[in-house]
Amino acid sequence: MTYNFGMPTDEDLLAKGRALSSPVRLRILRLCLHQSRTNKEIAEKLELNPATALHHVRTLLGTGFLEAEEQRKGNRGAKEVPYRATGLSWGTPVENVAPVLVETFLQEIDGLAPSEIEVARLGLKLNDGHRREMMDRIQALLQEYAQMPADADGIPTSIMLAHHRDRSTE
Repeated sequence: MTYNFGMPTDEDLLAKGRALSSPVRLRILRLCLHQSRTNKEIAEKLELNPATALHHVRTLLGTGFLEAEEQRKGNRGAKEVPYRATGLSWGTPVENVAPVLVETFLQEIDGLAPSEIEVARLGLKLNDGHRREMMDRIQALLQEYAQMPADADGIPTSIMLAHHRDRSTE
C-alpha cells in the first residue's frame, strides 16, 4: 500500500489544471470569492443555463476550488446550496494558462466603461535577473494582498497583470 501523506498525485494536479483552464470556471471562482452564491445565482450572473453552471460548479467542488456551505431555504422554500471559493486556485500552477486568463479578463471587462478600468503600461529593457526580480516582487505584493482579509466596506475588484516580450521592437 502506498501513502502520499497529503501530497497531490499527478492525477490530482491534472484535474486541478483542467478545472482552471476554463474562463467560465475562473469567473465562477471570482463570483464566489467574497460572497456565497447558489448555482441559480451563478447561472444568472454569467447568463448560463443552470445545468451548464452546475457542471462547472461540480468540477470546481471536485477539485477543492469551491466548497458547499450549509443548505438554506430559498424564496419558495426550495433547498439551495451556496458555494464559496476556497482560495486554492491562487497558488495552483497551470501550464499555458495565459490565454485562459486573458480570455477571462476580456469577458470580465466586457461592458465596462473605459473609466471603470485602471490601466498602466510600461516598456522596459531588462536582463533575466532584473526581469525575474521585478516579477518576484510583483508576485509577492499580490500575494500579500491576496492573503489579507476582505475589507467589510470593500468593493470587489480584479487585477490582470500581463508581462510579455515586446516583439514590435525586434
